Amino acid sequence: MGQVNADASRDVAGEPDAVFAALADYAETRPKLLTEHFSEYEVREGGKGEGTLVHWRFQPTKKRSRDCLFAVTQPAERTLVETDRNSSLVHTWTVEPSGAGRSRVNVNTRWEGAGGIGGFFEKTFAPSGLRKIYDDILARIDETPVA
Repeated sequence: MGQVNADASRDVAGEPDAVFAALADYAETRPKLLTEHFSEYEVREGGKGEGTLVHWRFQPTKKRSRDCLFAVTQPAERTLVETDRNSSLVHTWTVEPSGAGRSRVNVNTRWEGAGGIGGFFEKTFAPSGLRKIYDDILARIDETPVA
């Protein structure tokens, strides 16, 4: 088994604090950002940043589906870490300044991959598939008005 990583980044409209607040709003904003790959979305505790517990079913391909229950922490300014209680999956979101009225949103997804030949294919192909899904989410962040 080896660690698998997928990264996506995008410059979006909005000041960093406002973009981060929107991203950390699991109750209202976050569900609007998700693509058709996500279903059964439910905030189980909290709803804003640190202390949130959120569930969703993630289906990156027609044959693969994962039931996720993420505990959200905020270890640094404008950083959210979503740790799946059902697996080794971790998403780290960061928001940084990127010029006047702009922000750079980065998401890193990592998990312990399978071993053997299956692990080889997972490590080779999963990052690009996830990057496409998160590129769509990042585009939705850019299209979502933030105050």
